[in-house]
Amino acid sequence: MAGFYEILSTMVPLYLAMLLAFASVKWWRMFSDEQCSGINKFVANFAAPLLSFKIIYSNDPYKMNHKLILADTMQKLLILFALMLWVKLTKRGSFDWMITLFSMSTLPNTVILGIPLLRAMYGEESEQILFQIVVLQFVVWYPFLLFLYELREAKGAVGRRVSTAVINGSTVVLEVEARSETRMSSLSLATVDGQGSTTAMNGSVVLVVEASAKENSLGYLNGEEGTANSKEREVQVEAAPPQMRMINLLILVWSKVIKNPNTYSSILGLVWGLISFRFNIRMPKIVDKSVTILSVTGLGLSMFSLGLFMASQPNLMPCGKRNATIAMFVRFSFSVVVMSMCSILLGLQGNLLKVAIVQFCNPSYASYAVFRLVGSTGKK
Repeated sequence: MAGFYEILSTMVPLYLAMLLAFASVKWWRMFSDEQCSGINKFVANFAAPLLSFKIIYSNDPYKMNHKLILADTMQKLLILFALMLWVKLTKRGSFDWMITLFSMSTLPNTVILGIPLLRAMYGEESEQILFQIVVLQFVVWYPFLLFLYELREAKGAVGRRVSTAVINGSTVVLEVEARSETRMSSLSLATVDGQGSTTAMNGSVVLVVEASAKENSLGYLNGEEGTANSKEREVQVEAAPPQMRMINLLILVWSKVIKNPNTYSSILGLVWGLISFRFNIRMPKIVDKSVTILSVTGLGLSMFSLGLFMASQPNLMPCGKRNATIAMFVRFSFSVVVMSMCSILLGLQGNLLKVAIVQFCNPSYASYAVFRLVGSTGKK
C-alpha cells in the first residue's frame, strides 16, 4: 500500500498540471491563443532544453551500461527498419505514418513521467538507469525525429534551386519548388531589375520573365527552347541534378534541426558531462542553481503545455477512435514486446530488465509535441 501511494503521489501532481491547463482554456477561458503560444515558446526555448541539459550533464557518460544502450538502440532500429519496409512495400504506408508510428513506439515520456514513476517503483537505482537512456534519446533520437519532421515539411515545400540566368543585364535567380502532394514542379524566381511569374503549358512548366526593358523571354524546365515574338529572347534552364537537390534539401533540414534549443542543449550537456567526469570539474554553484531552478519548471510546464494543446483541439480525439486505438496499441503493446525481445536477447536481468521494459509503458514524450506546435505556429 505504501508503494502504491508513492506512485500516486508522483503521478497526480504531473497530471494535475495538465488538467488545470485544459480546464483553464476549455472551460474557464483564462488564456488567449497568444498567451498559450507564449507559454509553449517558454517551454520549448528555456524550460525543456535546460531540463535535458541538467539531466545529461549530471549523468556519468563513462559508466554507461552497454547492454542497456545496445538493447534500446536495437529496438529503435528494428522498428524503423520495419516501418521503412511497410512504407516501401505497401500502398497504405506513408512517410507521415512512418514518422508518427516511430515516435509512438520508440520515444516514451521518460523524463517527465518515467523517472519519477520508476524511482517510486524500483528505487534510486532505476533513476541512474533511466538517465543513461535519456542521454541517448536527447542526443540521438529526438534530433533524428525532429529531422524527420523537418524533412517532411521541406519535401512538401521548397525542394531545390537551379542556375541563374542573365537577361539584358538583369540577373534572374530561379528556384524550383517540389510539392509532394501533387508530384508536380513549379518555378518561382527573384530578379534584380525585373519581375517574374510562372505558368504551365501542356504539362510542362514554363517560366515567363519580364525584364527591365519589358522584353519577354520563355524557358522550359526540361531544357527545351521556348519561342516568342520578335521582342522575345530564348532562355534555357537546366535543373540541378537529383544528387544536388537531395544535398541541398538535407542541408536545409539540418540547419533547422541544429537551431532547435533542445538539440544544442543536449550536445552541450554531453560535452560538459564528458569534461566534468573526466577531469573531476564541478559546475559552478551559481550556474548549477540557475539551471536547476529553470529545469524544475520544465517538469510541470511540459505537462501544462500538453493540456493547453489538448484544450485547443475540437475534441479529445481529433484523430478519430480508430487511429487512437492503433496509437495505443503501438505505444503500450508493440513497443513493449519489441523492447522485451531485445533486452532478453542481450541478457538483461533483474531491475535493469524491468526498468528497460516498463519505461516503454509511459506515454509519448510531451515536450516534442510542444516543439512541433511552436514550429508550426512560427511558420504561419
